[in-house]
Amino acid sequence: MAGRGRPTAELVLTDEERETLTRWARRRKSAQALALRSRIVLGCAEGLSNKKVAARERVSQPTVGKWRRRFVEARCDGLVDDPRPGRPASVTAEQVEDVVVTTLESTPEGATHWSRKSMAERCGLSKSTIGRIWKAFELQPHRSENFKLSTDPLFVEKVYDIVGLYLDPPEAAVVLCVDEKSQIQALARTQPAFPMMPGMPEKRTHDYVRSATTSLFAAFDTSDGTVITALHRRHRALSSASSWPPSTSTPQPTWTCT
Repeated sequence: MAGRGRPTAELVLTDEERETLTRWARRRKSAQALALRSRIVLGCAEGLSNKKVAARERVSQPTVGKWRRRFVEARCDGLVDDPRPGRPASVTAEQVEDVVVTTLESTPEGATHWSRKSMAERCGLSKSTIGRIWKAFELQPHRSENFKLSTDPLFVEKVYDIVGLYLDPPEAAVVLCVDEKSQIQALARTQPAFPMMPGMPEKRTHDYVRSATTSLFAAFDTSDGTVITALHRRHRALSSASSWPPSTSTPQPTWTCT
């Protein structure tokens, strides 16, 4: 007599699918739903009936039939939950575009840049929504950086010369990158500092005494990273030129780039 009821779909696994399902089925702490579905499919692949798989995994027969059918139709991808529709988006694409364009192309009246509060009042959205939009588009209106464009007509040619010197210096040459840090102030606090203690950070007085001012000249050897330094109490072209660079035991051709 022919069997009664809906016929079960034939389920055959490839070696790669069996390895993936076995790995998923061994999970103990996370994704337990996926582990259960993997065990159901593995049981069906052994040739067991839906009833026997349901008894072994302690689930209902319709549950076994559902995941057997889903796997046959979409393979491993069918064991993943379908995306839920969820709540409709409360912020439209037009509103997002308005926030981005306004941030990039305008400034608020009486201020230098937009804040989340001022943009929220301008667009009728919440401050948290403005923050999420700015984060998504990597906008930071509160930050600014400085720059300076050179007006030297030979600026590009000079850059090529310096970069070329770094990349391909002459044979047996020492390439130094020289710069100065002027007006370094030696400051002393008016009272001794209180040391750090448990639950209390180090404390210092807000006022100080300016002891002296010096200038630091440094040369960076691009070949080995050596830094040659010289300190001068007085910032004068004559004293700097007469004592720089420091003498070395083995003089070599030197190119200085500033």
